[in-house]
Amino acid sequence: MLLSITLILIVGMALGWLCKKCKLPSLIGMLATGILLGPYVLNWMDPSILNISAEIRKIALIIILTRAGLSLDVSGLKKIGRPAVMMCFVPATFELLGMLLLGPKVLGISILEAAIMGAVLAAVSPAVVVPRMVKLMDEKYGTKEGIPQLILAGASVDDVYVIVLFTTFTGLTQGKGVSVLSFVNIPVSIAIGVILGTIVGWLFAKYFEKVHVRDTVKVLLVLCVSFALVVAEDAMQTSITFSALIAIMFIGIALQKYREPVAKRLSAKYNKLWVGAEVFLFVLVGATVNIGYLKNVGVGALLVIIGALVFRMLGVFACMLGTKFNRKERLFAMMAYTPKATVQAAIGGIPLSMGLACGDIVLTVAVLAIVMTAPLGAFVIDCSYKKLLKHDIG
Repeated sequence: MLLSITLILIVGMALGWLCKKCKLPSLIGMLATGILLGPYVLNWMDPSILNISAEIRKIALIIILTRAGLSLDVSGLKKIGRPAVMMCFVPATFELLGMLLLGPKVLGISILEAAIMGAVLAAVSPAVVVPRMVKLMDEKYGTKEGIPQLILAGASVDDVYVIVLFTTFTGLTQGKGVSVLSFVNIPVSIAIGVILGTIVGWLFAKYFEKVHVRDTVKVLLVLCVSFALVVAEDAMQTSITFSALIAIMFIGIALQKYREPVAKRLSAKYNKLWVGAEVFLFVLVGATVNIGYLKNVGVGALLVIIGALVFRMLGVFACMLGTKFNRKERLFAMMAYTPKATVQAAIGGIPLSMGLACGDIVLTVAVLAIVMTAPLGAFVIDCSYKKLLKHDIG
């Protein structure tokens, strides 16, 4: 395992640096590292690290979501109002509808199989989007208008919505009925996550006010509680649950509100943690990509992904109707809300493992979506934000 960790860090950082030198996002080099070192090409990664890959990726997501919470301007988000709520489910719904229209005609699959494929593809990748929106907030691009806050909030929530839809559709293929509670659970789990995260963040703020500990210890305490929340969510067997990742982001938001000087220092600490966590996250996402499946990709799969993304962008446009955003800001939001990676890597293979007839094609399309949209989306965000968003000086 130690050799695998060494290769992940050294090769991942080296290819990331090369991509930066070529004016490309470092993410592309890290994804390429995972594909090369992973089990489907060179197979140089220890199976033990691949077995805990999902947990490591989740740790990296926890780090960047806490960092996002520590930086998020909630007052700016409140001013946006309705579009912020709509971004959590409207673009994903549009993309799913696009797949329902295109999938059966182009790929020859049933409506239910198209729904499963749409649910796999409909989630935006917080791993790609969130760190970039945090960067925009740090550099003060579009923050007065609330563009990065809007995209960040939506990217953190729509995964909950999409995964519930995916679970429902796969259940229907196995003869299970539609559970009304599973849909009720969407807003409830988000609300409970917000409340729980705010309470925990407030408790941390009060504790740090009364008990003097080093900032490094504070980071460790926050991380430990964040891990416990994720474990608690996974362990819950009840119909109504809570979203741990949303709770984790709101720990950061509450700390920022109730103990701002500490939040700023912790944000800097989390920024340093992200340097290593980013490498692990994207290299291990790359390692899940079986490029062998891409041999089976026809023009149809490509057309379906592009068509579904067009529907998603229309969904983002619909969310911004009646707002004060200008054309450039709307265009940026539409493009920035397209990358796929983590959710597709996590659930893309489930239909195949369940023995569903559509399993092979769903996995193939999921892999193609990651390969296409993760690097392209990152590239578009990195190259366009200075041209399309206003720089808030001062």
